[in-house]
Amino acid sequence: MPSKDIRSIVKQRYGKAAENVRTGAAGSCCGDGSNALDAVNPITRDLYDSNDLSSLPEQALLASLGCGNPTALAELREGETVLDLGSGGGIDVLLSAKRVGPTGMAYGLDMTDEMLALARENQTKAGAANVEFLKGTIEEIPLPDSSVDVIISNCVINLSGDKDRVLSEAFRVLKPRGRFAVSDIVLERELPEGVQGIVALWTGCVAGALVRDDYAARLANAGFEDVSFEVTRSFDRDALAEMARSVPAEEGGPDRVLEHLDLLDGTIVSAFIRARRP
Repeated sequence: MPSKDIRSIVKQRYGKAAENVRTGAAGSCCGDGSNALDAVNPITRDLYDSNDLSSLPEQALLASLGCGNPTALAELREGETVLDLGSGGGIDVLLSAKRVGPTGMAYGLDMTDEMLALARENQTKAGAANVEFLKGTIEEIPLPDSSVDVIISNCVINLSGDKDRVLSEAFRVLKPRGRFAVSDIVLERELPEGVQGIVALWTGCVAGALVRDDYAARLANAGFEDVSFEVTRSFDRDALAEMARSVPAEEGGPDRVLEHLDLLDGTIVSAFIRARRP
């Protein structure tokens, strides 16, 4: 699928998810957030500690569409500058802002107007002064070279149709010795062709995901060192069947995924991916 078509679909789906959150529904990285199943999606649920969430607006959690908790694993330090690629409703930016403190800075980058509006509302409610949400794409980061200590991202890089550009841009804006610390969906082997073409799975963090070795090679090609993967969740048949229920009927419905369960079992994982700019 052409990169521009993928981007258009992602914007539409995530814009709809943001609007759903405004009405009290939960968003989801798999599906469009328009039904109750999305609120208990096995990819997105139970990612954050209750202590982290106690000081955040409820809408920040409802709009959390990720597959991990990069802020808990990135070892953020006081005074650092952090950039969240695809920041959505802002939950990871707000958590990062708390960790880097008043002498640090947390940027969120998103291309979806509805998500940016929601994130800025959440920033105001949280009273976060050391936060700025930027409009743009993760393929063209609107920040100067060598300006960021840490890049985080939560189930977003897999959605890009030009991942090499994303990784090269991440490398560009990181300072020397800067850290790449993202949560993402990763494949242990290639997806069956019948699943790759389901549009809902592009916006559901699955069909656009890279095989682990391919991801590592692309990071190395972009210039990164010390690449590592830590699997945080592995999705079995039951979880995959649950995810399949969010595939809309017009895109084949659940049966389109369920018929591939034997091949998908053990293929899809959430992982924390670390790398470093030399």
